[in-house]
Amino acid sequence: MSPAIYNGESSATNGHVVKKAHLDGFGTRAIHVGSEANQETGAVIPSISLSTTYKQNGIGNHKGFEYSRSGNPNRNALEETLASIETGGAHALAFSSGSATTSTVLQSLGPDAHIVSVNDVYGGTFRYMTKVAKINQGLETTFVDLEHADDDTILAAIRPNTKLIWIESPTNPTLRLIDIPRVVSLARSHPSSPLVLVDNTFLSPFYSSPILLGADIVLHSLTKYVNGHSDVVMGALILPAHHTELVEKLRFLQNAIGAIPSPYDCWLAQRGVKTLHLRMKAHGTNALAVAQVLKRSPHVEEVIYPGLASHPRNDLAYRSLSPHARKFVDNLLATGTKNIDEDGVEADVGGFPYGGMISFRIRGGAEEAEKFLTSTRLFTLAESLGGVESLAEHPAKMTHGSIPPAERAILGIGDNLVRLSVGVEEVEDLVADVEQALEAAASLRSNGSL
Repeated sequence: MSPAIYNGESSATNGHVVKKAHLDGFGTRAIHVGSEANQETGAVIPSISLSTTYKQNGIGNHKGFEYSRSGNPNRNALEETLASIETGGAHALAFSSGSATTSTVLQSLGPDAHIVSVNDVYGGTFRYMTKVAKINQGLETTFVDLEHADDDTILAAIRPNTKLIWIESPTNPTLRLIDIPRVVSLARSHPSSPLVLVDNTFLSPFYSSPILLGADIVLHSLTKYVNGHSDVVMGALILPAHHTELVEKLRFLQNAIGAIPSPYDCWLAQRGVKTLHLRMKAHGTNALAVAQVLKRSPHVEEVIYPGLASHPRNDLAYRSLSPHARKFVDNLLATGTKNIDEDGVEADVGGFPYGGMISFRIRGGAEEAEKFLTSTRLFTLAESLGGVESLAEHPAKMTHGSIPPAERAILGIGDNLVRLSVGVEEVEDLVADVEQALEAAASLRSNGSL
């Protein structure tokens, strides 16, 4: 289904009514594109196609499917949906995991290539770049602080054989924001003209549209927000229309390597996509409220949530919003949304929703962090993120344990850093849970246990 579902009338010209296409909104595309009613049965939800092979009416005469590794109705439908909701995208490829997606992109660069990566990159990506691709294909990676580095530093990191610049924004887990248009401009100005990839997992296609900001490739761990229910492991790439040659190369590798998702997982992920816009609004508003509570707490040293008005790059966060997220945020701010404290007093929210991820530094160290993490009732101590349920973890010992301690220290991933994936439960319950867990952690200091 095209994103232009029907026509709306505009002004008359020379006595003729001129009609212009009405472009459907994000949520409408998420629900309808790739989920057309079945022509044979009328079923409004796609069926699960488990067949591994497909009948041919003659040699090479088939209905678009030959073997399920090369193409499957459920995977095709999901890829169509993803290309539609990642605004600016035209092509999508689904993979069996986010790590498989990363692997395929880096393998597409060929032997002895060089890339520039944001230094505060996901631990699994760092591991693949430095311990797999480096050994197996001679890939060299230069890690750069793309948030704070000046133009000359970034340009100096690009070599004649630099094929790709790898961005996460916000980064994992310290939520650093990268000015994507700036990096794209620098990449285009260099003779090597490397591609720019943005891992958009943390914000999802709802809050950010990197292709509109100039990115060549957008990567998602669909395991997280896009699926949204912690029951699928999957990844995806989305590219704009002009990258047809690159798409064909990646699609060849998708088939040749065979790291493809199952039909059932594709069906689940497509079902999850249908509520992405609703969930992301709830994740964002809940996270903003939790971030405000953390900011007011005497038991917290620092809160990292770019949506907070006090965040040093709050202006960049606003500028980086997708068109549909900006509309949501502007409408929210226009209503004068308030927080209600425990005394029933209204207080300005002091910011806007910017995804569901928060990191904060608890007052103390590893012991206080662990006490907080084991004292929560609703925030489950677990890796991953982006599900409807709230999760909490300790990056230094969990998701980023593969990064050497000295490098973790440089990145600010210390023993007192806690990462929250704020779910869509009732906000007052989440706030109460965080407050009581902070009190439990603070009791260690008051009892003189350190």
